[in-house]
Amino acid sequence: MTEIPAAVHDPDRLRQLAALKADARRMIAAGQTAEAVDALRAATALDLRDVPLWLNLAGVQRAIGDIKAALQSVDAALALEPKAFLGLLLKGSLLERMDQKRAAAVQYGRAIAQAPQGSRVDAATDAALRHAQQVYQAYLADLGRHVRADLGARQAAAGDIESRRIDLFIDATLGTRRLYSQQPTDYCYPGLPAIEFHAREDFPWLAGLEAETANIRDELRTVMVGAADFTPYIAYPDGVPLDQWAALNRSPRWSAYHLFYRGQGVDDHAARCPNTMAALANLPQPQAPGRMPAAMFSLLRPHTRIPPHTGVANVRLVVHLPLIVPPACGFRVGNETRQWREGEAWVFDDTIEHEAWNDSDDDRYVFIFDVWNPRLSTAEREMISAVMAAMDRYNDAVPDGSL
Repeated sequence: MTEIPAAVHDPDRLRQLAALKADARRMIAAGQTAEAVDALRAATALDLRDVPLWLNLAGVQRAIGDIKAALQSVDAALALEPKAFLGLLLKGSLLERMDQKRAAAVQYGRAIAQAPQGSRVDAATDAALRHAQQVYQAYLADLGRHVRADLGARQAAAGDIESRRIDLFIDATLGTRRLYSQQPTDYCYPGLPAIEFHAREDFPWLAGLEAETANIRDELRTVMVGAADFTPYIAYPDGVPLDQWAALNRSPRWSAYHLFYRGQGVDDHAARCPNTMAALANLPQPQAPGRMPAAMFSLLRPHTRIPPHTGVANVRLVVHLPLIVPPACGFRVGNETRQWREGEAWVFDDTIEHEAWNDSDDDRYVFIFDVWNPRLSTAEREMISAVMAAMDRYNDAVPDGSL
């Protein structure tokens, strides 16, 4: 705690200080700014540790155009309280007036970081803060362009994955994009990287899967006739906290036609989709009794959004093969947003926050299934399955909502 000089407790000094502050307020209201500066200077001499007093002095000095003196006063305030929002904001404006554009932007960034959250500020401060945000965002954009131009050919020569990662590194360093981590709800295997969309070259079977799109879509159209076979994907029992799933719980707006469910084949469904099951047969789907694999046709009704959420385990990845996708549908994983294109599959890590939407007037259908994370060895896969099975045997149940 900052020690206050004994002089400030002296009754005569306190009366003098109060009178000088009152005089300064009156002079400012009357437009006598030069006289107000003198009163405020005298007041600061009586109490060198009064941060608002120093800021008031700096504000009046700025008003009369004495920018250098105003900067000295605001620095005196920040020396006492380095995180003072109004001081940081004022210093940014002074540096901007001095045409020190980059220094002003950096200072505005510091002020923005200290801006009061969830509380209202007066109109003048709000306008100053919005201006600071505009200046700071323009500075970050210019800095990002400069860094990328400096990288130039080196980034151009990098592979697609490396280039995307360096872009994220630049933006995360600038603070313009958030770094997302894996947040599995149940199982987190150490050492697996957090990658939103994985590189196609890690999955040489993707092209073969895509080649079966027409056959898989034909089987989807056949089962679409029996709408009752599509069941709500979110189906929590009564008494379970629903959180973000309240709107979709037991709702047909997001429903599924399961081919594998909690590690078990759904025989009557599978029998109606022989080409789809054949396409799955040679793929590295994870195996864990009662839990994995999973495969389904996913139906998202018009004007429906799947809220941001994370999956259960990072040992598996999720594959999307878009089959029937109207315009105005999209999908986000972490920082990256993509549009589905019928017949073009992708692989993503569902333990990174993701969401989906169908803003069209038509139904959207995607074939979804899981695969082992390719960075796991055969031995690791076997042991992971054994761990899950051992836990389930001990508990003698698989909890609702698990894989």
